[in-house]
Amino acid sequence: MANDLPLDRAFSACAHPIRRGIIERLAGRELTVGEATAGFHVSKPAISRHLRVLEEAGAITRVIDGRTHRLRINQRGLLAADDWLDQQRELWERKFDVVEEYLAERRQGGAGA
Repeated sequence: MANDLPLDRAFSACAHPIRRGIIERLAGRELTVGEATAGFHVSKPAISRHLRVLEEAGAITRVIDGRTHRLRINQRGLLAADDWLDQQRELWERKFDVVEEYLAERRQGGAGA
């Protein structure tokens, strides 16, 4: 399943609460690394590892301007997960529609009850 690699990376990016928090903070705006990671109460090496996972997944991009590192969300990096979730949502909605129709028929006595 080599085709799942972008999907695996996207879900890996979202698998940890610190990484989800960084993604949420970056929604719709660019922040410095310090702004995006403030208050997580973990070591700088841990923050670096989380940022590396996000960058490798393509979920964020980093722009270096002198000593300032700015981060921004890269929605394309999370598209595989979004597409997969949409497919699952559509599948389950169809299944629930069938169950709902069946139950409606049963209530009306049309299913040979």
